[in-house]
Amino acid sequence: MKDFFEVLEELYKKVLLGATLENDNQYYVFYLNPAFSKQDGSTATFSECSHTLGLQGERQPSSVNLSTSSVAPVCLKSSSPTSSAHEIKLLQLTVIKVLVTRILAVETEFLAKEKYKEIIKILLESADIDSKLTCMFENQDKLLAHMAANCLALLLYFQLKEKIALSNSWIAFCQKNLSEYSESNKVIYCLWTLTVVMKEIFKDTCSQKTEILKQFLTPFDSIFEGFYNSLFSQHFESHQDTSKTVNSLICFLEMLELLTASRIHLELHCTCQRIFFLKPSCVLDVITWPIQAFVKRKFIIFVKKCLLWKLGEDLCRGSVPSFRPSDHHLERDMLALADAVLQAVALGLLRTLSVHGKPSCFGGGELQPGCEQVAGPDHVILRAASLLIIKSLEIKFQNCASVTEMQVDLQRFMSELLTFLKPHLQPSLWSDNPCEWLSRVFIEQDDDMLEAAKTSMGIYLTLTRKCEATESLTQERELWNHHTHENGYNPHCIFLFFLKSVGFDSTMLLDFLISSETCFLEYFVRYLKLLQKDWDEFFIICKYFDVTESNDGITVCDWISSLVQDRHSQQVGLHPLAALGSHGTAHTWVSGASDASSEPPTQVVMAKETQTTLQANHPSPPQASQSLVDYDSSDDSDVESTGLCLANGGQTSLYQEAMQKIQDTVGTSGDKKRHNLELQSKPPVPKESTTPVSVDCAIAPESIVSEVGMSYRTVKCFDELQGAVSRLQKKNLFPYNPTALLKLLKQIEAIYNKSMNPL
Repeated sequence: MKDFFEVLEELYKKVLLGATLENDNQYYVFYLNPAFSKQDGSTATFSECSHTLGLQGERQPSSVNLSTSSVAPVCLKSSSPTSSAHEIKLLQLTVIKVLVTRILAVETEFLAKEKYKEIIKILLESADIDSKLTCMFENQDKLLAHMAANCLALLLYFQLKEKIALSNSWIAFCQKNLSEYSESNKVIYCLWTLTVVMKEIFKDTCSQKTEILKQFLTPFDSIFEGFYNSLFSQHFESHQDTSKTVNSLICFLEMLELLTASRIHLELHCTCQRIFFLKPSCVLDVITWPIQAFVKRKFIIFVKKCLLWKLGEDLCRGSVPSFRPSDHHLERDMLALADAVLQAVALGLLRTLSVHGKPSCFGGGELQPGCEQVAGPDHVILRAASLLIIKSLEIKFQNCASVTEMQVDLQRFMSELLTFLKPHLQPSLWSDNPCEWLSRVFIEQDDDMLEAAKTSMGIYLTLTRKCEATESLTQERELWNHHTHENGYNPHCIFLFFLKSVGFDSTMLLDFLISSETCFLEYFVRYLKLLQKDWDEFFIICKYFDVTESNDGITVCDWISSLVQDRHSQQVGLHPLAALGSHGTAHTWVSGASDASSEPPTQVVMAKETQTTLQANHPSPPQASQSLVDYDSSDDSDVESTGLCLANGGQTSLYQEAMQKIQDTVGTSGDKKRHNLELQSKPPVPKESTTPVSVDCAIAPESIVSEVGMSYRTVKCFDELQGAVSRLQKKNLFPYNPTALLKLLKQIEAIYNKSMNPL
């Protein structure tokens, strides 16, 4: 006869390939039924098992007639001394796992799949296999216990898919072990089994996903809430051996994430879906426990994903709707969570976070002697904590009617956040502009950066609408602008810092627009709409960026204050931007727009009496990181040389020399008129200059305050983006209809041209 191990090995190879099995179903059930022993997982060989069949030379029948009511655990003497009971049992579990996986796989042939189903159904009906697998949870061999839990989870999912009633003994086993927390391996593997089944349901693309999950969770609906309260009421510091508590926390957190995700993505109306929302303080308290840093990190990331509605997205193979129907109950739950987060922050949550991480090393986390390295802050924690606060503020403000309360909360919690971030951001965050915190914290994580930028703009828009409704914004505009900068949520500053971080590269923006991994499209459209209404403020902030690039001593708050003083001085016509140095003899002026003026502010002109000349061969600025795809290259694309001419014949020779150095390609054939920035109608200015130019009194060297600054670079980036999107749309290569986006970009271009050429 064949060795028992050899039969299983041959069966494993066939199932792995999805081959059709020739023998009778009972034959395979006989070999797949795991042996049971009181000391489960012993290393005794199969020759030592008490139940044997077909000993020494007897021929094993091809078909074994076994009663459907019970199948005795069997084991055969192995011809190989290395084929122990432990190895046989592991191989049995592996074959069962592969069988179920093949049944669930779409590519498995129909006849083979039906054969596999029959084998598993007989095994479930006759072998009481779920009880045997749960008995392995207490096995000292962690590999065997893990395999048993994994195998049981797949069998449970198979029963749910095939609409087979779950075993009462297994349900009773889970209810008993999860009635209250205990430091037992059964609890951990029970949680792990439930989690794996829920993951498989989430990954399923069938239309009956909701019904299947509800059927699975119904027996445990009330049990989970009791376990939640019991687990999080533990006094962690009083435990001598905290390893099992940590394992239970991690396992339950993973299951809690799926339960909460089902609250967001599926409508089950089960109590267990809301246990986190009903008592969020329990989870937030864990972050303050004297527990390992990685546990705190997992919990704070869980809360962050919950606030962003990101839970379960990596498991849903079906499309996750971007815009969900309004759910007032869920909105109330999210508001309760946001209030709990802000309350925890007010009680000192941020001060309990461990931000100093260990340096990452190839092959492990330990450095070799003599290779000392200073570890930087844990940016994962910094990003999560930042999103926790600003997202909670946004949710609260959406449900708050008092403008005063909103302003007080914003001042309080943003001050708390910026104070928390300050020691971990070098150089100092307050050296120039507090709004820079966002790009500095999130520079390594695009999706979180854009979520934070969108959330920050949401706070700004909510406050703006509430203030406009009370007419307080118009009366205190300057104070309002100062407030947005001081608390680091001015949307124009945040967007400009974002553009600087990508080097004003339009192809980077195009990558973001095409990708579905970030919320850039939603953020970008909302910002363009804001920019249409708030162009004056945007232009002023661009001038601040132009000045601070050459002078690190000025802050945005000082800059806004100086503009406020200029407005109150009632000056008519031109007024100086600032006095920032004593280099050079040229003078640059900005036209001041009064509060009553409807025209966009500031047309930059240069004095005729300039003595400044451009360097003949000024090196071009370094380009941003090169895109993987050259979106400008296509069959009908050719380089367009933009003809520039002076709008006024009386302009100085500085403009004439600059014109020779600014032959920018801003469009391609077929879209020249639409994508040209109409530079013929506005005074041309150089992109870069190392010549010192003064602003009234003077400006620092290597800077020129002109339309070629931040506003010009921003609109030029928009124009290049507009051209690239239009070309892709014409070729039907853009993933969605960009008509509305292109319309917004054209309107911004028109506003810019009007501000540069008011006449």
